[in-house]
Amino acid sequence: MQYVHAFRDDALGELDGVGVGAAIAAGEISAVEAVDAALDRIDAVNSTLNAVAFDDRERARTRAVEADFGAGSFAGVPSIVKNNTDFAGISTRNGSAATPDTPASTTEPLLEQFVSTGVNIVGASTLPAFGLTATTEFVDRPPTRNPWNTEFSCGASSGGSAALVAAGALPIAHANDGGGSIRIPAAACGLVGFKPSRGRLLLTAESKQMPIDLIANGIVSRSVRDTAHFLADTEKYRPAADLPAIGLVAGESRRQLRIAMMTEPITRQLLDRDTETAVAGVAELLETLGHGVEHVPVPVDRRYVDDFTEYWALLAFFIDHFGKRSYGKGFERSQLDAFTRGLSRKYLRRMWHTPAMIRALTRSTATFREMFTRFDVVLSPTLAHTTPEIGYLDPAGDFDVVFERLMRYVSFTPINNTSGTPAVSLPLAQSSTGLPVGVHFCSDIGDERTLLELAYQLEAARPFARIQDARTTAG
Repeated sequence: MQYVHAFRDDALGELDGVGVGAAIAAGEISAVEAVDAALDRIDAVNSTLNAVAFDDRERARTRAVEADFGAGSFAGVPSIVKNNTDFAGISTRNGSAATPDTPASTTEPLLEQFVSTGVNIVGASTLPAFGLTATTEFVDRPPTRNPWNTEFSCGASSGGSAALVAAGALPIAHANDGGGSIRIPAAACGLVGFKPSRGRLLLTAESKQMPIDLIANGIVSRSVRDTAHFLADTEKYRPAADLPAIGLVAGESRRQLRIAMMTEPITRQLLDRDTETAVAGVAELLETLGHGVEHVPVPVDRRYVDDFTEYWALLAFFIDHFGKRSYGKGFERSQLDAFTRGLSRKYLRRMWHTPAMIRALTRSTATFREMFTRFDVVLSPTLAHTTPEIGYLDPAGDFDVVFERLMRYVSFTPINNTSGTPAVSLPLAQSSTGLPVGVHFCSDIGDERTLLELAYQLEAARPFARIQDARTTAG
């Protein structure tokens, strides 16, 4: 077991993003000192973690000298963008050798909104090919590793962002989520991973083309307040027209919530013992805090799994057959990885079913949201079992084997993507071997405030484990 972290006595210290931003605003440290500390930390861990897809340090240093970051909560705070969203000057490679190495000429509006919080972008973080799987592993380069134990997966698809934040190299990092891709790596790496409601942030170009928009953008962070300030700052930049305002949520609420507890994966397989213990422990904690917890069955039927996987496979099919349209003339289909091709073939066998599949996913949204007429929040595991070792979900492995493993692993998060509901993974437990275990909460569309207030309360009642303490604990 190898723990890897970069926490040290430098300008960043053990501060979260809001703390670093406040220190810069107060003149206690400079933006230059903050970015230099972050770059030193990245250099200390990245040779092991392999979490950086593009190094943009010189421009980050120039921005720090100019110190023109606005008045956001994270003014001057070093951060990174996930390498599937265009940021001017960085090649958007999507984790695949099939995409052209051509720097983006413009920054997507979504990332303009992200930058409005004041962050200083130091580069781009890794993701698996096109974000299509739940581990940041590749067929042509070393995997991105989990800083809590480098033999294990860091999750995906925002795996590079999660690894860097968990290791203390950066306070916060951009992430996005099309089936769990913020929450899965947050669970694997011991972070707060918040997926906002559909439409809360600006849409990406990809989102606008989808029959059902699965993608939500956000961050991974080490504290609830970083996520709360991020949502408040992005709302100031552009309020969501069709959703209630969140504002800055600064702490817990006195509300006693009605909480539905779901522990049966939609695949009908059993949770592993560590995950079951983690969720049961959090349910007990919620009851001691005055909330009502009621065990309920999964509100959608087994057919949902087939419908969602068909939609997931549809995305791979479009990459496989129309890649040049999305990624430019330099797209090389021959360089696609085996998992993407396998997923594309899976869709081809069921292509005729597409209209019915989309109608069924739309119906499942109504079924799932019906729960919120009785409950304020739904509690579940983030994942159906603890983080697997590197290689268990190898994209170069036998497609059918890897696909079945993914189905068992990612059983709880996709429903929030098809329904558009907000959800958060909180690092409230650890496995018997010391790896983080994420516990998942979701609410109805537009009700991020309830989730943030509850997250603050749980963070105070059960402070999140710190990776910088793990080595000492392990002896």
